[in-house]
Amino acid sequence: MSIKSEAIAWVKDYFAKNGNSETKAVIGISGGKDSATVAALCCAALGKDRVIGVMMPNGIQSDIEDSKNICKFLGIKNYTVNIEDAYRGLTCELKKVLGVGVTPAQYNTNTPARLRMVTLYSIAAIEGNCRVSNNGNKSECLVGYFTLWGDGSGDFAPLANLYVSEVIKLGLALGLPEEFVKKAPSDGMSGMTDEDKLGFTYADLEKVARGKTEKMDPALVKTIKGRIKSMAFKKKLLNIPNFMPSTAK
Repeated sequence: MSIKSEAIAWVKDYFAKNGNSETKAVIGISGGKDSATVAALCCAALGKDRVIGVMMPNGIQSDIEDSKNICKFLGIKNYTVNIEDAYRGLTCELKKVLGVGVTPAQYNTNTPARLRMVTLYSIAAIEGNCRVSNNGNKSECLVGYFTLWGDGSGDFAPLANLYVSEVIKLGLALGLPEEFVKKAPSDGMSGMTDEDKLGFTYADLEKVARGKTEKMDPALVKTIKGRIKSMAFKKKLLNIPNFMPSTAK
């Protein structure tokens, strides 16, 4: 069975077990390969009438046309919800309450991601009978390149076991144009690509994860392994105590 067939079968099975024949998929469309591939996959598995794309710029997003073009190409219902006012309102209130003048980089990066997930679930609740996708891939998961309770959340994650190279293959197999699946991944906010921020390529990451490091720089291998190890905590949704409350009197 091909990766395309397996992926389509998995999505069909998920919705059959966690919904009904009318349950819809709500997908955040960033303009990158992951969200484009998930949207195309859900169209193939469920039909385009059961797929909703959501674009969520924070103010001005330079590549928003890429997101619009993906929705247009797939012919799916879509919404654009600008989260700028919500982000500014929350930030202003927090600054006032906490007595700070400047918010740190971690806040500036993670808060918009969490507001976007709130937006997706809000649309799912208003539309009714929906499941929200997590568009993350295996490469991103390994190095913790996602925001907890932001883009790291969702109801189903069809790309979770696929490296970036495999996502590209799946996207092309689903009929997406190369411009949608070979675009350099970025957060759409910093002006940098994911690989620029990580300090290594997804191709090198995949080599390390697969144990194919013979021809790689040992220092780079050490860096990547260190990143994987340090981000392992993000894969655990909640750390739950392994003890039970004492019933002794």
